[in-house]
Amino acid sequence: MSSWTEKRAQLSAHWVERKPQLIALAIGLVAGPLISNYAGWQVTSGNARTQVRAGIVETQATYCNVSARLANATPDKLDWSARVDLARKWAVMPGSDTADSDVTSACERKLQT
Repeated sequence: MSSWTEKRAQLSAHWVERKPQLIALAIGLVAGPLISNYAGWQVTSGNARTQVRAGIVETQATYCNVSARLANATPDKLDWSARVDLARKWAVMPGSDTADSDVTSACERKLQT
């Protein structure tokens, strides 16, 4: 029995020695993600999708702008409805039947300048 008592005493001493480190580890595992998310160091999947979508719309709007300017050299002199019609025509991307409304709006804004 004395060996079991000694073993138990060693384990107890080891636990007392390691307990603060394990508590700090547990707190860090819980608080770390919360703090890094609050600080903005994480990119959520929703934000990533939004950024990718904005990049795609911008690229397609640039393509639409260039194509529309080739068809009409002075789109900035057109009235709003004519610019929207021009943008709607050129916002249809290859392989698609209709224009995306976000691309049409972005293209029309680019045609204003």
